[in-house]
Amino acid sequence: MLPDYIECIDVPVGTSVRDNCPACKGYKTLSISNLDGHVIWNCYKASCKLRGADKTSLTAEDIKRRLKDYDKRKLGLKGYDKRKLVFDMPKHLVSCKRSRVAMDWISAWGLEEQERLLRYDILEHRVVFPVRHDAAVVDATGRSLGKRMPKWKRYGKSSLPFAYGSGTVAVVVEDCVSAAIVGTSQRTGVALMGTSMSNEHTQYLSRFSTAIIALDPDALPKAVEMCRDLRPYVDTVKVLKLHDDLKYRNEEDFNNLENIQWS
Repeated sequence: MLPDYIECIDVPVGTSVRDNCPACKGYKTLSISNLDGHVIWNCYKASCKLRGADKTSLTAEDIKRRLKDYDKRKLGLKGYDKRKLVFDMPKHLVSCKRSRVAMDWISAWGLEEQERLLRYDILEHRVVFPVRHDAAVVDATGRSLGKRMPKWKRYGKSSLPFAYGSGTVAVVVEDCVSAAIVGTSQRTGVALMGTSMSNEHTQYLSRFSTAIIALDPDALPKAVEMCRDLRPYVDTVKVLKLHDDLKYRNEEDFNNLENIQWS
């Protein structure tokens, strides 16, 4: 049942709001999101334990809006605000074949199959992973090949994760390299680009039948927490305990991934 202090706040479907936390009195630390009729709330103050989730009925207007959005998705970008969806790829992001160092880096990680999808930033010396939504590039994130900081740079303002693969099983990892390595026709690598899962990540992952949380070994407690938070939105959620980051292709880790995927 929705708490009174959340029920009285109007949060339209597909949106989030920030408010003061009634438990710890933190200023704008309470996030409330309505993800297709599932309302989730969480206080971001470390010392506060206020969090929860509940299902609320959709109004007639909500249902009409969802049907309209579905029709728009069938038509691709037509009818959308393209400023929010389309990312203008900077002209200094070119083919990786323009850089021997970039091609060597791609080869070192075994990403030759993905090379045609990647770009090279000739100004900042980065290998760039485009972020796509319905086949359109909406953002990009680049990995520095030298000492330039930050190591990973986000080029646009989209909050969508980087994903590679076409399967209905999502393997949730921290970085783009791992996502590109685990993504296949049977599973999709989804990179959070960190160890925090936003409301937008939750909404994105809700489209999959299964989510396997496969964070670095030292982030196991975080993976368990994500698993619990995702269960209201994904039919099957599992945690894969790793010996090493998946991008290092540990044979035992990949065997365990295959086993947990089909178990």
